[in-house]
Amino acid sequence: MSFDLQSLLTGDLKSIIEAVGYMGVFLMVFAESGMLLGFFLPGDSLLFTAGFLASTGIFDITFLTIGCFVAAVAGDTGGYYIGRKFGKRLYARENSKLFKKEHLVQAQKFYEKHGGKTIILARFVPVIRAFAPVVAGMADMKYSTFISYNIIGGLLWAIGLTLTGYFLGSLIPNVDKYLLPIIGAIVLVSIVPGLIHIIKEKKKTS
Repeated sequence: MSFDLQSLLTGDLKSIIEAVGYMGVFLMVFAESGMLLGFFLPGDSLLFTAGFLASTGIFDITFLTIGCFVAAVAGDTGGYYIGRKFGKRLYARENSKLFKKEHLVQAQKFYEKHGGKTIILARFVPVIRAFAPVVAGMADMKYSTFISYNIIGGLLWAIGLTLTGYFLGSLIPNVDKYLLPIIGAIVLVSIVPGLIHIIKEKKKTS
């Protein structure tokens, strides 16, 4: 199974999450939170769907939210230290299937615009969230400052989206009938910031 848009919209994500269980969800959250390899993972829809599945009894919501929060904070922390130790070398690295230099450049521009708030805001911007902690480490942001933003971002993203899926699943009768459209909407909303950024950059260069 692949974690692409088609998989999300055909309902595969639900079965993927059921199959991988807690550890699979936590590992995906960890990977997408700053480890450079997670930019292709369905972060927002992953958390929402996991929360929804918790409302049906497949997961324990308390354990799920705590685990996702810890994984998100740990992932960003790992990315931060990658940036501190290896960040400068990444610009000399050749592009590959798992690494695109332009993603790093985009994250750096985002950081230059928003400063420390990037660590919070980037949580909700696909691709950027996987590179933002690395850029913070490269920029020598103080770890005490970084961890504060990291914790706030982890609370809003990992716990916020998971609880949203859980409460919608608990409150709306037969919400599973609407799961695919909801996931599709989340995917589209996740894509919008990137599209806006691309449009703005094209206007600047035109």
